Parts: sequence; C-alpha cells; structure tokens
Amino acid sequence: MTDITLLTCRAYYKPDNVTPYIQNILLEQELLKSAFESQGLKVDITYWDNPSYEWQQTKSVLFRTVWDYFERFDEFWDWLEQVKTKTRLINSYELIKWNIDKHYLRDLKNNGIQVVPTYFADRGNNISLQEIANLNDWEHIVIKPAISASAFNTYKITNDEIEQKEQLFHELLQTHDMLVQPFFPTISELGEASLMVFGGKFTHAILKKAKAGDFRVQDDFGGTVHDYNPTQEEIKFAEKVFQSCNSLPIYGRVDIVWDSNKHIYLSELEIIEPELWIRNRPESANKIAEAVNKIL
Repeated sequence: MTDITLLTCRAYYKPDNVTPYIQNILLEQELLKSAFESQGLKVDITYWDNPSYEWQQTKSVLFRTVWDYFERFDEFWDWLEQVKTKTRLINSYELIKWNIDKHYLRDLKNNGIQVVPTYFADRGNNISLQEIANLNDWEHIVIKPAISASAFNTYKITNDEIEQKEQLFHELLQTHDMLVQPFFPTISELGEASLMVFGGKFTHAILKKAKAGDFRVQDDFGGTVHDYNPTQEEIKFAEKVFQSCNSLPIYGRVDIVWDSNKHIYLSELEIIEPELWIRNRPESANKIAEAVNKIL
C-alpha cells in the first residue's frame, strides 16, 4: 500500500511538452516526493480524475497542483465526495469544503482575523454595485466570485466605471455568489505577500507584484515573484490565521495586503491546492513531510 499520493491534474501528469512553468511544477513535485521518501514513506503521483486509480490503496492524498478544479467544479466535487470515503485527504475534507468558498473570510473575521473588508452578494441578489459602494463608502472596488482561482472573473472597477459594469455584475450574480471589496492601491504599489505555513509554523515567504498598469499579481497576468522577508508581526498574523481555522491545516499559504497605513489584512487563505514556492526554499519540503508523517 502507498503511504501518500501527491495529487496533480492531467495537464501536469507526465506532460509531453515541458515548459518552464511546468518544469517548476515538476521540480516542486520531486522535492516533495524526496522529502516524504526521506521519512520512510512510500510515495505515488497521479491526477485527481484518473479513472483507473485505486484510491483505497493509498493511505493519504496530498492536494497539490489540481489547478483545473474550479473550471470543472461539479465534476471535482462529485469526485471529492467519493474519494473521501476511500482514503485520508490532506488537507482534510472539512477544511477543503470550507476553504473552497470565499465565505470562509467571514468566519475568519468572526474569529478575530483582520480580513479585507468584504460585501457578500449571494446569487440572485438584485443589489447594485453603486449601492454597495455607497453603503461602504468605497471609491474603487474589486469583484470576484466566491468560488474561483487565479483571478478568474475578477475585475477592478473604478468609481467612474461602476455604472457601465452593473450589467456584468448582475450577469455574474445569475450563476455565482460574488464578493465585492475595496481596492487597496498598495496592491499596485507594494504587491501582495504570500507566507507559507507548514505544521502550524511559518517557513518562508515571497512577494508577488503586478505588472505596470495591472492589479492582478498572478503570473498568468504578467505578475512577478520576489524574495520577501516578512516582519515578526506578519509571521504572527499568518500563524494566527491558521490557528483560527476550525482545525489546524497541515499546510497552506496566507496572502496578505496592506492599507495605506501599512496595517495587515488577510486577502486569501489557500489550503486546498496552493502554490507554495518550495523551489525557493527546498528544505521547506521536509516540514510538510514531517507534519504529514505525524498524522499517518
């Protein structure tokens, strides 16, 4: 029996065309595999929708680059409901179910975490963007679906553009729960920091910066990644986010932004399939392996 299976998606499983982007994925996969093997664990790798994989023959599944799930959400959810009965999921099914919908931000706020101010507009709501902006005294806003990744259907809207974006917003509301948040100009100026937390402890961090004229920090949109040394306050904040979950995630990432006064806000908590930049700190793979080995 396999001790742990590293989970990817079909596009990154034994790819024929290895681009630099995919090479980074394969490098981190190998770093994790070696770290688990150094713990004496038997490791396998497969993609989440592999129809011939015998999930009951692996003790646990570690979610890694399943980065097509939000495009095939219903199919992914059906698979998740099935596989949870056959093996152990890491992070847990309960945490995945909670984190997959950005309403988790409301829970963390209620648990004392300072999150980016958020208005939750549920599917079918008839409220206008202008009403939301006026209600919260927001000049520029960002809208995004409650279930999404990689800035999918995410838009920055200035005060002058709100009227012309009302139709787009209401079209999205027909099929999605939506989040509306104020736009922090510091995202364009300073970027967004990602702090990795493994076994409840901070390991390393990076800074993502948007290209000139954009606000999206993801590399899909021209964003760049830089080394980052967080402050002790930022490290404590990231670890507190993990401690504020209903159960402690084994691994994940805390994305933070700052307001104009440099106060820290939680932008996202990523504990399903986060990019972890292990390649920037290869020894951090051992921290995940140690944390997982403790629960097997």
